[in-house]
Amino acid sequence: MGDRLATLTVADFAARRGERFRIASAFEAELVEVSEIPREPGGRAPFSLVFEGGPRPPLPQAIYPVHHERLGAMEIFLVPIGPDRYEAVFT
Repeated sequence: MGDRLATLTVADFAARRGERFRIASAFEAELVEVSEIPREPGGRAPFSLVFEGGPRPPLPQAIYPVHHERLGAMEIFLVPIGPDRYEAVFT
């Protein structure tokens, strides 16, 4: 599964903006932001994802199983960044 994450790009997620992802089999969250991060030339462009939704209080930062109907299952490190908001950064 880790190798698969290494091949995903900002374009893979940009096409899924506004869609729902199942997180930790506990709740669904909407992908609300997809942002490419400036980088040095070469390699995959880093990017960040922001999901909205989830329990209160938020889950602590950790690696969680995330599932999307088209992208399938993956494990992503999520950090709570506000009420009902989580961020994942891919480098």
